[in-house]
Amino acid sequence: MYGNSAGPPPSRGAATVITLRVLYAAAGFLTCGLLACVPLFRVAVLRGRWYDWTAAWVSLPLSIACLAVVGSLPETDHRTDAALAAALLLGAAATAHFLVLDIRLHAAPRAFTGHPRPPVHAPVAGPHQGPAHPAGFHPPHPAAPHPHPYAPPPYHPAPAPLDQVRAELDELSDYLRRQEGRDGRPEGGR
Repeated sequence: MYGNSAGPPPSRGAATVITLRVLYAAAGFLTCGLLACVPLFRVAVLRGRWYDWTAAWVSLPLSIACLAVVGSLPETDHRTDAALAAALLLGAAATAHFLVLDIRLHAAPRAFTGHPRPPVHAPVAGPHQGPAHPAGFHPPHPAAPHPHPYAPPPYHPAPAPLDQVRAELDELSDYLRRQEGRDGRPEGGR
């Protein structure tokens, strides 16, 4: 009755985006790699690609295994240093990967596909006089203009449910008029 109420999703403010970036990045690095999977899972949710999901799931047991080696071996063992370095590198790599992709995704303009874009009206050229050409000379036709690479796609309206409702209401009013005529009541007034 009042149209489609689903609007574009509310946008987050710059402070909220920065706070979330800091929290996801801190989860990966400040926990010495234990929660390196948190920013990777965030990237996987944002992009939805299989290799992002694979990296997130592989990072979880890898970080647990590295920290298990650190906790089970003595501090003087060289494997402890290697495992701790691997855990820290995993946390730093996950944080860097998250920050690069999150900044890229937020910088890219996203088109909301819930509503069609309004039609773009090109300016209409008025009547003009072309250059005078000698008799028998026909200038070549100009090539069709190429659309700008960042121009919005042409507007093709989808069949509107409002048109369907109007058609059904017209049918209903025709039916009611016919019924009023059969009952002997005048069709004109009410």
